[in-house]
Amino acid sequence: MNNQMREYYPFVGPFDPCPPIRVKTYVVPPNQFIPYQPMNLPQFPLHEALRRGTLWPALFSPYPSRCKGGYPQ
Repeated sequence: MNNQMREYYPFVGPFDPCPPIRVKTYVVPPNQFIPYQPMNLPQFPLHEALRRGTLWPALFSPYPSRCKGGYPQ
């Protein structure tokens, strides 16, 4: 599976009024990596699918909270 976390380096101008954030990150949804749904994809058990929000592990993408030490800015 491809890495869902990407990063980019925004332009930092010499006259920016705020301290610069040198590296910014974003999450690419997993459905961008699967052009069509192949037959017989593995499935989560029902109780786990309800907890994760999807039936298929290939389409699962965790979105951790920044407040709890999840993804960096």
